[in-house]
Amino acid sequence: MTDIDDDAHWPIAAARAADDKSADDVVVLEVGPVLALCGHFVIASAGNTRQVRAIADEVEAAIAEAGGPRPIRVEGRNDLTWVLMDYGDFVVHVFLDETRQYYDLERLWADVDRVDWTEAAASA
Repeated sequence: MTDIDDDAHWPIAAARAADDKSADDVVVLEVGPVLALCGHFVIASAGNTRQVRAIADEVEAAIAEAGGPRPIRVEGRNDLTWVLMDYGDFVVHVFLDETRQYYDLERLWADVDRVDWTEAAASA
């Protein structure tokens, strides 16, 4: 687990919003040191497409209400098996449980640090 820095503020807010909508196994990965595209991935999942939509909507609304950025683009809202929300500095992935297991991003990015967002949320 890495120490929390200012770059993780919005990814942690996204993780907190996903958790508030009962997302499964919310993870924040610090991908910046090995990926030039963004600094963090937020990964969450749900058991059905209705819940995937609710989580994605809540993440977007919570970040906007807190004065954060709007997503540059959002992909996957049509089939709701994998909603990808690109905020530029971070990317939020909201998966249907089976899709998350299939792509297994945590395994692909196993060499990067995880941000302990629950500790950061408790101290905020």
